[in-house]
Amino acid sequence: RANTERGATAAVSLLGRPDGFLKNPKVVIPLPGVLKDAAQILKFSGQQKKVDELVTAMNRAAEAAVPEAQALLIEAVKSLSVADAVKIVRGNDTAVTQYFSGKTRVPLGEKFLPIVTDATEKVSLADKYNAVAGKASGLGLVKKEDANIQQYVTRKALDGLYWMIGEEEKKIRRDPVGTGSDILS
Repeated sequence: RANTERGATAAVSLLGRPDGFLKNPKVVIPLPGVLKDAAQILKFSGQQKKVDELVTAMNRAAEAAVPEAQALLIEAVKSLSVADAVKIVRGNDTAVTQYFSGKTRVPLGEKFLPIVTDATEKVSLADKYNAVAGKASGLGLVKKEDANIQQYVTRKALDGLYWMIGEEEKKIRRDPVGTGSDILS
């Protein structure tokens, strides 16, 4: 249980800080699909700053939301059954991550969404994103689940969190005693 909790705590501390998402190429949240291409047009028309503000706000929203995961992840560790533990021990390199995702994705999504909404509403392009993405979704140019910036960022924040937990889990499985201490100190 200690190693399970350690990986989750490390992931939250790595992502839930300024630039935790924005400066990490593995989890940075970009504009989705065709909107990334549309952003290029905005850049050429002198709107670079607004596009950058939106992408920064999306990632800052994720960074602000991630610390909210700590309590739920720890609760998931505490509620680990013997059967769950056996599955994790016998499982693949990311069995813990899969366990966390199954236990916490829905409630974390509910916790993250208001934080993400608050952070993204402060950016002028957020409403325009939703309007354009809604139309693009109707034309099949943007996935339906990406047509709302708040839901898109919430989903990508969760994806980034579980990806980072998986990376920490792999490190801990390779070196159960020594891994993580540099991250958590």
